[in-house]
Amino acid sequence: MNRIFSPKLFTLLKSGLSRKQVSNDILAGIVVGIVALPLAIAFAVASGVSPEKGLITAIVAGFFISFLGGSRVQIGGPTGAFIIIIYGIVEQYGVNGLLISTVLAGVILILFGLLKLGVLLKYFPHPLIVGFTSGIALVIFSTQIKDALGLSVDHLPSDFIEKWAVYFKHLNTINFAALSITVVTILITVYSKKITTKIPGSFISILLITALVQVFNIPVSTIETFFGNIPNNIQFVTPKIEWSNLHNYFAPALTIALLGGIESLLSAVVSDGMIGGKHRSNTELIAQGIANIVTPFFGGIPATGAIARTATNVKNGGRTPISGMVHALTLLLIMLFLGKWAKLIPMSCLAGILIVVAYNMSEWRSFKAILKGSFFDIIVLISTFLLTVLVDLTVAIQVGVVLSAILFMKRMSDLSEKRINNIVDTDIIEDYSNLPKEISIYEISGPLFFASARRYSEVLEEVGIKSKVLIIRMRHVSFVDQTGIHNLKDTLKLLRNKGIVVILSGVNKDVLADFAKNGISDILMKLHICDSFEKSLELAQSELKVLSPS
Repeated sequence: MNRIFSPKLFTLLKSGLSRKQVSNDILAGIVVGIVALPLAIAFAVASGVSPEKGLITAIVAGFFISFLGGSRVQIGGPTGAFIIIIYGIVEQYGVNGLLISTVLAGVILILFGLLKLGVLLKYFPHPLIVGFTSGIALVIFSTQIKDALGLSVDHLPSDFIEKWAVYFKHLNTINFAALSITVVTILITVYSKKITTKIPGSFISILLITALVQVFNIPVSTIETFFGNIPNNIQFVTPKIEWSNLHNYFAPALTIALLGGIESLLSAVVSDGMIGGKHRSNTELIAQGIANIVTPFFGGIPATGAIARTATNVKNGGRTPISGMVHALTLLLIMLFLGKWAKLIPMSCLAGILIVVAYNMSEWRSFKAILKGSFFDIIVLISTFLLTVLVDLTVAIQVGVVLSAILFMKRMSDLSEKRINNIVDTDIIEDYSNLPKEISIYEISGPLFFASARRYSEVLEEVGIKSKVLIIRMRHVSFVDQTGIHNLKDTLKLLRNKGIVVILSGVNKDVLADFAKNGISDILMKLHICDSFEKSLELAQSELKVLSPS
């Protein structure tokens, strides 16, 4: 059990923490708490629930995810990815149904962790992840048009196309004051970092615009217009469970669990790359599960690891779970003493913040890069994207995974037909014992695709860090997909930042073409991609002389 569930905080406390690191974590936690404030409110409102539910989620779930999690720096709370799921559940089952679904999702996440499925969730194909992330971003953007333009619409349909039909029908009701606030919010949020990076642009825009609206009595809708006063306390809530209808909540609960698990582990992987750490995926899933079981009993909504807030934590010096716990306590103090003023925030200001969030989520650069890649990756990307936008996120993930597997089998079948008359014996044991110890060799055998990419990347990091020069032999790599390229790029950047020279050897022309399209040649320089092992060794020895002059 200890191996499955081993919170990072407890391990770090046993090994000891310096006073300086603790103080750095406290300061980072305060900054992240300020960053999380407008986002927690905005995500809740966009999800169709009252704003305090977002704050409660960031406080309760944020604390438990850091306290019990498997990552040093993960920041938990409500995220943009959940907006469309929560909105749909609330519309169909009400807030009580959302609370039940969230608790069940927490149970499923704990089961994922106990069954050691944390490793498997990291193997979702990159085009699938980009497809549904971009789809979610577009849906979030579409939900904010009403408030961004100040349209007079009583009820918005959940269907994407119907929603836009309603928008066009009501364009004559645009509130230009609301539109101006939206534009100014976007400009402040995006460009304030040129003036200061310590205070987030979203926080600045909320303070400034809320003050201007009140001073000049600008006629726009505020949080108070829709939700009334915001409670400045946290109360215990008991969901009303009708056991005969419990089966209705398993489908939404599984969607919450899958998306929460994927997003939290992606966030943990990204933060590992930023700090050179190693998260515990199964522990992280169990912590996410516990957080999602506890939070609904205080009126909260689903929570997961938040990539942007986690990155902010790292950039501000956070290196232990203490920063995440302080972030939660900071939000608690803000809610208790300043929460009553949050009702004055204009809805168009929140819409502007969420439009920026949607843009940052869209991953349009990755989307564009995949469109330049193989036909198979493009099919997965477009299918997942369209299903997310037009149908349902659960369907999108299911179809994306099945489609990825089918297309991979087709790819392997085509490859086998090409090679059937050109069989070579690859079972040759090479002797590298006469090489300098500073040069390491690692060979990738077979395709570098979504099922193997993560493990290869982990091994390359382990081998490369012990070396000064790493030669990666790729003579038997028949093809790469976007997941393989994405993970390889991250690994190459990590090794390069540590001053390790990486040389690719024996790359076939098709793989080389894919590398060139996706910028791997730019990371390595073309000099470090050789067509033979002999050339790779010569280059490695010359690079070693530069690194270790005698």
